[in-house]
Amino acid sequence: MKLHHLRPDPGSRRPRRRVGRGKAAGQGKTAGRGTKGLHARNQPKQGFEGGQMPLARRIPKLKGFRNPNRVEYAAINVSRLAEVFDASAAVGPEEMHAHGLVRKGLPVKVLAQGDIEKALTVRAHAFSAAARTKIEQAGGTVEVVPLQARPGA
Repeated sequence: MKLHHLRPDPGSRRPRRRVGRGKAAGQGKTAGRGTKGLHARNQPKQGFEGGQMPLARRIPKLKGFRNPNRVEYAAINVSRLAEVFDASAAVGPEEMHAHGLVRKGLPVKVLAQGDIEKALTVRAHAFSAAARTKIEQAGGTVEVVPLQARPGA
């Protein structure tokens, strides 16, 4: 089935009301607008609420801009990796999630807070420059995992 095959159910659509077409049509003369006044002569401004403070002015405004393409990372520090994992262990996003260090579904970024003495092979989606140097100075290696395109993005 394609979009151009869709049709409304029989009886669900009523024909357009043709106003101002004579008495016999049922909506003749004033065409359902009553007599005289603003509403008989023209449309009120869009959003006009009869003098009440309109909705667009009643609700608070949110300042700023929200970037729709922003990538939110699950951050993990090298000190936590050193606490949890043994030396010469291969550490990836799956292992970090299994130990409860990061949330599932978010890309992982390794940050440099704390010290690391163990030689770990760390796989993550991003590294800070300082974290990369700390891991490599401890004798470990750094592997960057490519970001996967999110569905719907």
